[in-house]
Amino acid sequence: MTIKLVLKFFEAIVLRINISLSYLFTFCIFKLNQFKFSDFHTIGIPYIKSSLTSHVTLGNNLKMNNGFLGNYIGSTRCVIAVDSNASLTIGNNVGISSVIIAVHNSISIGNNVKLGAGSRIFDSDFHSINYLNRRFSKGDLEFRETSPVFIGDDVFIGANSTILKGVNIGSRSVIGAGSVVTKSVPADEIWAGNPAKFIKKITY
Repeated sequence: MTIKLVLKFFEAIVLRINISLSYLFTFCIFKLNQFKFSDFHTIGIPYIKSSLTSHVTLGNNLKMNNGFLGNYIGSTRCVIAVDSNASLTIGNNVGISSVIIAVHNSISIGNNVKLGAGSRIFDSDFHSINYLNRRFSKGDLEFRETSPVFIGDDVFIGANSTILKGVNIGSRSVIGAGSVVTKSVPADEIWAGNPAKFIKKITY
């Protein structure tokens, strides 16, 4: 048996142990945060921040990659942060790698969606656009703008893309890697760029 085969053997064992421990810890985290969920798969442990009054529902067969072991182009853990009275819904058969989902209002992700490594979904500006409000933390938070985000079924969001507040992405559409999506995207279209623009219709 060559050294390379031995290393591959130990790599497989480490990965299997990582998956088992990741599942156990993540299961406990989901339970403690009162998430509604069923079956999921995870490599690594996501970072979860939620309020007692937030609402999170995760569909069947959620697949998460947190860091290099799960996806070699993803370097960080997934982050799911849900503010007070905010809601996050993720459909069935969704795959996420090193993503950040920050919910202050409402984010809904459909079935069979792929979120590329390092992509981000925000439904808020996080801060007020009025400089006077930004001087004081209370006013900064109180006057920040939020608007729901909706992502339809079978959408593919390329790596390191950012989806901003108020955006609806129609079913089966594709967002190119590194895009910043500032306005809604119809179904069956490819958009890319910063800001993201229409590239072409998808034909089948």
